[in-house]
Amino acid sequence: MDSNSSPSNTIPVGSTFTSPFECSPRADSARKPLSLWPGMYHSPVTNALWEARSKIFERMLDPPVDAPPQSQLLTKTPSQSRTTILYNFSIDYILREQYRDPWNEVRIGKLLEDLDALAGTISVKHCSDDDSMTRPLLLVTASVDRMVLKRPISVDIDLKMVGAVIWVGRSSIEIQLEVTQPTIESSDASEPIALTANFIFVARDSKTGKAAPVNRISPETDREKLLYEEAEARSNLRKRKGGYDRKEIENREVNRLEALLTEGRIFCDMPALADRNTILLRDTRLENSLICQPQQRNIHGRIFGGFLMHRAFELAFSTAYAFAGMMPCFLEVDHVDFLKPVDVGDFLRFKSCVLYTELENTDQPLINVEVVAHVTRPELRSSEVSNKFYFTFTVHPEATTVTNGYKIRKVVPATEEEARRILERMDAESLQLAKNVNK
Repeated sequence: MDSNSSPSNTIPVGSTFTSPFECSPRADSARKPLSLWPGMYHSPVTNALWEARSKIFERMLDPPVDAPPQSQLLTKTPSQSRTTILYNFSIDYILREQYRDPWNEVRIGKLLEDLDALAGTISVKHCSDDDSMTRPLLLVTASVDRMVLKRPISVDIDLKMVGAVIWVGRSSIEIQLEVTQPTIESSDASEPIALTANFIFVARDSKTGKAAPVNRISPETDREKLLYEEAEARSNLRKRKGGYDRKEIENREVNRLEALLTEGRIFCDMPALADRNTILLRDTRLENSLICQPQQRNIHGRIFGGFLMHRAFELAFSTAYAFAGMMPCFLEVDHVDFLKPVDVGDFLRFKSCVLYTELENTDQPLINVEVVAHVTRPELRSSEVSNKFYFTFTVHPEATTVTNGYKIRKVVPATEEEARRILERMDAESLQLAKNVNK
């Protein structure tokens, strides 16, 4: 570069983000270190939620020295934690553009981020004791029990997201979220539910890392009492499951396991004679990887769970797209397990595959996609599973017409480990379907 270049050729660049702590009275005199700020990657809704929690965040990041734990549990109602987010898509064109997908619907991946952030805000509201002299709890997303898309979500119509705590255990809480959106025909009438989700959070002592008790809950309305009972039943079911599924497969499902492997062996041993409408699970795989950046961290300095769900969803969508040969239609997140935290700087690998398909309903074939996130540490020669995600997609009937009646293939395993994974998810889905029928 010429040393005599005019300064006018230099374009100054400034930050377009503000910290949740900028409005703090202490912002100028004792600003918190940048390393303790939440990351700058997040969506407008996530940023708004974190701004609303800024005072709690400051205390969580900088508790008094040797602060004692909460000594007395409070009893709160679901209404005390209820929080609503309104997306003004109809008038806010920039917001609309941030959430638009290529088909003029809402990007589900970004919505997953917001759902996780809202659930986190609600958990903080419920678990806070409003005492600045006690050390706050560390609240971690343990799992997403189920997330069901009941109808497509338009990006041109205002959207509302609301949630509250519906159940509390000793150190865990369940939060139910609903996304509602008016129909185009009756935008000023009732708002039908477009999506439902249930998040499980667990509380840890921020100093010892051990499980910590959380505030009690007292349902008031008939609906709140019903939701509590249903959540209690789900909690009891999770406790009973333990090793039950694996035991069932070992003792009673040997024939199913062998039948799946028989189909896979034909592909491995005699590929020319294999069924053309069948494909090996390993041939549906996709993978991507990334280094976790500081911009993706949450207020605890770890990678934001909503970001992980967003990335997993987009890989699952791509996997279903490449497998089906036509644009997939998202139906639900079957289950998400947050097994280990992910830290800034971790080498994260997402591995996906079509686990199995359900082809009985030709108008709505189901594509079940598994995404497993691994934290890989090359220096230590180690790789650990941090998250597991299960998504279900379908394709529109008219899409098969455009593609000359192309059929979705049946997926078969080549190894016993793959066969077991398929059966475990099939059994989990059958159990969930039975629960829904009994409601």
